[in-house]
Amino acid sequence: MTVLGYLANGLVFSSIIVLGSIGLSLVYSIADFANFAHGDTMTIGAYAALVTFGAVGGLGGAVLGLPYGFFLALVVGIAVAAVVAVGTEKLIYEPLDVDSIGLLITSIGIAFIYRAVIQIRFGSDFTRFGIQPLRPIESLVPYGVRVTLHDVAIVGSAVVLVGGLHVLLQYTDLGRKMRAMADNPDLARVSGIRTKRVKLWTWVIGAGLAGAGGVFLGLFNQLSPRMGFNLLLVIFAAVILGGIGSVYGAMAGGFLIGMINQLTPFFSNVVEALPIWPGWLAAIVRGLISIEYANAIAFVIMVVVLLVRPNGIAGEGAT
Repeated sequence: MTVLGYLANGLVFSSIIVLGSIGLSLVYSIADFANFAHGDTMTIGAYAALVTFGAVGGLGGAVLGLPYGFFLALVVGIAVAAVVAVGTEKLIYEPLDVDSIGLLITSIGIAFIYRAVIQIRFGSDFTRFGIQPLRPIESLVPYGVRVTLHDVAIVGSAVVLVGGLHVLLQYTDLGRKMRAMADNPDLARVSGIRTKRVKLWTWVIGAGLAGAGGVFLGLFNQLSPRMGFNLLLVIFAAVILGGIGSVYGAMAGGFLIGMINQLTPFFSNVVEALPIWPGWLAAIVRGLISIEYANAIAFVIMVVVLLVRPNGIAGEGAT
């Protein structure tokens, strides 16, 4: 595969990471705690879409190789993830009189509950949407790019969702209130902003984006009860790299982490091909820079960036 092929795969994977990292950053900036159940919220959205697609999969025609039923399933996945997150906030997080650390620990327990329920209902085996795989786009194959129309749909949908969020944050009353709360919740409260309502909408939007990310992750790879959990640390890395509490930083961090993850095999090949390396040393370095350590390499780069910019790319709280 050429570097263009790795970049194309990185763009698709980054689109998924960006959706997850934005949702996590939004909730952190407003609710003021790191939600460790966020990855499993992605899983909930994916499985809700799986059930819906199983019922309406043959509905209508297709767009970019995806049946209309898939997009209906996507909407249901987003809605179910949002409803579950809001229900958890109202029934569990909000009544608790604990600080951010207490909520963080509680969210870990919630994540286990989410995962257990999914595993009881669907089992622990991997599964897929019942969608016929597509051949790579023929016009791109000569360039070493082996993406399908499904991959294009993932990137395009992510762009639409992120663009919609940008419009909401910058040009709507709700967005201005969300930014005010992220900047100074006490001042927002005394200014007359209904902070509980804004917080509720933050959960809806953050969990909805997570649900969408989970659906696309299932389409890109496959579904399993641990799919969101396995991606959680990568999403946290993206949020920290971008700047904790910064939505736009989370976008940048998610893009960089996703690209690094998918470019790792290319870096490995480059290292091995360099003539300055003795053969035995090249083998060792390639063993370290391999797809098995892709997430670890992303974390190393995150640490290096934070040494230069301790508050991340966008700066902490720069919503």
